Amino acid sequence: MSRNKLIMLPLLLLFLLATAGSAMAFGFGNKFEAEVKTEQSAVKLVREVQRGGYAVVTTAELKKWQDEGKDMLIVDTMPFADSYKKGHVPGAVQFLFPIPDMTSWDSKETDGKSEQDFAALLGPDKERTIVIYCGFVKCTRSHNGAVWAKKLGYKNVYRYPGGIFAWKGADLPVETVD
Repeated sequence: MSRNKLIMLPLLLLFLLATAGSAMAFGFGNKFEAEVKTEQSAVKLVREVQRGGYAVVTTAELKKWQDEGKDMLIVDTMPFADSYKKGHVPGAVQFLFPIPDMTSWDSKETDGKSEQDFAALLGPDKERTIVIYCGFVKCTRSHNGAVWAKKLGYKNVYRYPGGIFAWKGADLPVETVD
């Protein structure tokens, strides 16, 4: 390599670093703006949990519960064909809930299923641990499912907010339906 090229390479790298820093300073890819969005999502989740009266569980905690053989029911609230069938948390059962807040039961929003169908799925043991999830943190299907489980009298209701995206992001196995 010629001497000019050896001098130009570090100068080019220095230029690239300087322009990347300038881009950050001028708002391109601003980490501070990204933090505002993270904050908004976090506060929205906290407020939903407070309003719903249920608890939350992380991916690591849910996996640990599974590994320990904890008696629990895991409910996937995503559409059957578009999501659950393609990949769900192992052992999960499916029950569709809508995305907007479901303040009253509407069978059109739950794939024609009734409140009694949901109670039958959850079972008679009101002390059993119930874990409800959807796709990702911003998805509110799991909020609706957790709220209705609480309304039906279940005491140990958890929302798994990371959902199937966090499960896959942790490189954990999924089940599919053929």
